[in-house]
Amino acid sequence: MLGLPMSTTSIDSASAERANELVRAWDGRAGSLGRLLGRVTAVDQVAVEERADSLRRRSIKKASKLWALDLAIRMMDLTTLEGKDTPGKVRALCAKAMHPQPGDASIPSVAAVCVYPALVRDAKDALRGSSVRVASVATGFPSGQTFREVKLAETRLAVEAGADEVDMVLDRNAFLAGDYQAAFEEIVAVKVAAGPAQLKVILETGELETYDNVRRASVLAMAAGADFIKTSTGKINPAATLPVSLVMLEAIRDFDRQTGREVGMKPAGGIRTAKDAIAYLVVLYETLGPRWMRPERYRFGASSLLNDVLMQIEKERTGHYQRPDDFSVD
Repeated sequence: MLGLPMSTTSIDSASAERANELVRAWDGRAGSLGRLLGRVTAVDQVAVEERADSLRRRSIKKASKLWALDLAIRMMDLTTLEGKDTPGKVRALCAKAMHPQPGDASIPSVAAVCVYPALVRDAKDALRGSSVRVASVATGFPSGQTFREVKLAETRLAVEAGADEVDMVLDRNAFLAGDYQAAFEEIVAVKVAAGPAQLKVILETGELETYDNVRRASVLAMAAGADFIKTSTGKINPAATLPVSLVMLEAIRDFDRQTGREVGMKPAGGIRTAKDAIAYLVVLYETLGPRWMRPERYRFGASSLLNDVLMQIEKERTGHYQRPDDFSVD
């Protein structure tokens, strides 16, 4: 067993046992989290980077490109995470999320709007009656450098305000110090605090330093109950990259094979063009196949991507680019 605390208010016994079951399913037998992570295979850096580069250069036909661009919009978490965010700015973002191209009913809504916890209620009110979900960052985003009690309280408050999804940050301090148990237990506790909300765990891969750490953190988060694993906060460089995304997708594939549990993926930070988005979708399809080609299993964290995708759709349809100022500013 993992030795998770069974009598605290932050982690109930049922949640701890679910986490234990996932570890046993991966490991094939009862054992410690340390032994599980010790059995995570190393990543071949050269092979990963060569495959990512090969997939990046793959071309697709016009009909497939239009389908991919439409899918990219339906997979977007339209995001604003700035200190100067206001209720008015969030309402404007929500209007764009519901109707990315006013007057063109063929353009779908995005998947979600992602905001800070204090603005969740404003987003929820603005999106009422639509299919667009509200995602909230939490747990001391972006650094995670605060007390666990504060992280859990922030998560609960975000969900009470109306968040459908919570994007938490991995405790990189604990993880990089080798205290995998503490990082694992925190995710389990936040999963409980999030209640019915979907939980995404941000690994902040730019701080994890190696592909081996990215794979290990991915397995740890999934075993702890993450519904999605996410590359980055978007606040540091490097953020999302194709090779890192491939490492995480391969971890998801292997976790699904071992446990039967499908976990989603969200690259975020630095994905600004339609060409970028299509490259990520190609890597997704070639690694996980059609089951993951839907917003319930894959998202893009984006603030500036949407306008470029809209421009590319217009180009594919008419042969002409619209001007960037024909679109609202994200």
